[in-house]
Amino acid sequence: MEESRKQILIISTLFLILSCGKQNASYEANIKENIELEQVQMSHEELIQAMKPKQHNIEKVGILVYNGVNSLDVFGPRYVLCQIMGVDMKLIALKSGNVKTVTGIEFVPDTTIDKVDSLDVLVIPGGFRGTIEASYNKDVQEWIRKIDLTSTYTTSVCTGGWILGSSGLLRGKKATTNWFNAEEMMTKYGAEFTNERFSKDGKYWTSAGVTAGMDMSLALLEEIAGKNYAQGVMLDMEYDPSPPFEGGSPEKTTPHVLQFMTAMYKSGIDPIIEEMEKRE
Repeated sequence: MEESRKQILIISTLFLILSCGKQNASYEANIKENIELEQVQMSHEELIQAMKPKQHNIEKVGILVYNGVNSLDVFGPRYVLCQIMGVDMKLIALKSGNVKTVTGIEFVPDTTIDKVDSLDVLVIPGGFRGTIEASYNKDVQEWIRKIDLTSTYTTSVCTGGWILGSSGLLRGKKATTNWFNAEEMMTKYGAEFTNERFSKDGKYWTSAGVTAGMDMSLALLEEIAGKNYAQGVMLDMEYDPSPPFEGGSPEKTTPHVLQFMTAMYKSGIDPIIEEMEKRE
């Protein structure tokens, strides 16, 4: 059998037995039947062994959530990273109670920061007012630093980079964030702005606005579980972006649209930052 055909069968089989990292015996029966129908020149046991993700030590993944967080910043990475086999995925709130996103979606977090002492992967998503408030919250900063002491990866999505930066952990690191005042904000926190879709500097992975969090998460999944495994997740998501028109970054956006969006961001964000600075 050609190697490419083997890889396709391995990946397609993989997602018959995975559901956020957990196995189901009935799926294995279906796999065996499908293998026989395809007359694959590889035994069931060999195929199961060949498709396994590479060994890793990632067991606990936590996503920080708070009122005003961006829903896609949270659930994009969650969808990708919960595919790590055996992982314990938690949405971790600042305090007990439901969390409401910036667009009004309300959900129930799994736990709170005072009950979590360690994680293998920490994801810090962005948003709007709640993000800025969290970046001035000493308790949040202290918790992030505590988690970072033993984490394998400490990551951020969009303006979540502001929260991560406020903890001091990005000082001297290469990092990226949401396009608005991106270089200014990263410089404020002592980081070197990369202007990339996602960026990594050692254990610190950061991504640009919203959808870039999925790119970062897929790259992280590749490092943890292997390329074939991550590519299988991409296929499961049918993640093959093809926007209907050019845009989505300052470089690709029509100048007058960029001017309008910059003014809109500035009118909303600057007063909140000024308010937070006065409280310091």
